[in-house]
Amino acid sequence: MTKLDADNSRGRASEYSAICKARQENGDHKGAAAGGAMISLPQVHYLDGSQPLDDYNPHLHRNVETPTTNTETLIHLLKGSLGTGILAMPNAFFKAGLIVGFVGTILIGSLCTYCIHVLVRSQYQMCRQLRVPILSYPRTLELAMKQGPRVLRGFSTYAGTAVNAFLIVYQLGICCVYIVFVATNIKQVVDEYHETKLDVRLYMVMLLLPLILINWVRNLKLLAPFSSFANVITFVGLGITLYYVFDGIPSPSERNMVGHVVDLPLFIGTTLFALEAVGVIIALEYNMKNPVDFGGYCGVFNRGMVTIVFMYVFVGFVGYVKYGEAAAGSITLNLPTDQKLAQSVKIMFAIAIFITYALQCYVPLEIVWSTYIKDRLGQASSTKKLLVEYLMRTCIVIGTFLLAVAIPRLELFISLFGALCLSALGIAFPATVELCLLWPSKSYGRFYWILVKDILLIVCGILGLVIGTYVSIANIVHSFL
Repeated sequence: MTKLDADNSRGRASEYSAICKARQENGDHKGAAAGGAMISLPQVHYLDGSQPLDDYNPHLHRNVETPTTNTETLIHLLKGSLGTGILAMPNAFFKAGLIVGFVGTILIGSLCTYCIHVLVRSQYQMCRQLRVPILSYPRTLELAMKQGPRVLRGFSTYAGTAVNAFLIVYQLGICCVYIVFVATNIKQVVDEYHETKLDVRLYMVMLLLPLILINWVRNLKLLAPFSSFANVITFVGLGITLYYVFDGIPSPSERNMVGHVVDLPLFIGTTLFALEAVGVIIALEYNMKNPVDFGGYCGVFNRGMVTIVFMYVFVGFVGYVKYGEAAAGSITLNLPTDQKLAQSVKIMFAIAIFITYALQCYVPLEIVWSTYIKDRLGQASSTKKLLVEYLMRTCIVIGTFLLAVAIPRLELFISLFGALCLSALGIAFPATVELCLLWPSKSYGRFYWILVKDILLIVCGILGLVIGTYVSIANIVHSFL
């Protein structure tokens, strides 16, 4: 997570600002009705690919300044998996047990992969129908719901706002996790050299000004050299971490094969947080030189996700075998506190995640600024706009800081935001898009299996959101008692 985040943040920012805004009015092109009425779109036949809609190919009309090759996209996708998510997997396996964790991670990874395929495929079909090169995720859900079942059309006006809200909350949630992660790892190192043990919240206070300053950087290109450096130390840190994991690792038979049922929502939330990155993936697909190679059984996305799921299963499995019930919210916190090599790992990850904070925060900053603030300033001077933007950036950083100070529980943060946001963004919303897109033609296949499947996915997403969020909040409350 680093240079990848810079590339992806630029891609996501362009998706939610310049591109989305430039194309948004095209939603009324080729039969799209204004005023929230049902959109009359051509019949969809993408399931078997036998009946193309017309000769318009959105891929050929995309104007990407610096498109990425298949290999570059795959590398970006893989590098994006090395962050707080993978470091939290041993704790997730502790919640689920070895067998449930192993099987559950593969199933959740497969589900996330399938739902992303559904979303990307549906976006492509809608772009063909509307004859536009790209549609943002919020705009996709909004337009799809306008042509879906009558009961959903009334909510289409709020669909884009809902997607933006979940994206903003999720990205800011990641920033909260990063603040807790950096402060906790620094505290462990400093505590070894000072008798006075400061509260982790004081370390967060020390981080506040540097976080504000790094988020005042409006051009992500300035962070690119730091991102490259962070990439290197992330890989080195993970390698050293695995060295400690395999040093004297016990037998798997000493660990639970199945965890407690009440902890399964925490496992699901943590795994979703680690595996699901819908905003990043959409940005990667959009920026590809050959986006047609993204999908398919042996496409770039599937190859990347197979590797990522394997890495998460591997780190989660061996990490839990090594540390058992002591597996912390980040495996770095389980490393020895009195060895300089282990201390260096914690400092490495703290530096890398600190840099990544600015990159992760860039997305909600861009959404809030471009969608909700910039246009309202009207004809204000450029100086006033700049001051308002810096004030907005400062307030958002302070908001994530206050939440992190209020709840400095890393593993509970990860589970909460995974369940709260990604159940909707990664599962329920993609299924809703497909269900609504096929509604006019009722092309749901034999026995309406696609309709049944999408309804089940929506139900699973809602249940994951409600149950996972409830359990995470209950555990947060319990941790203070």
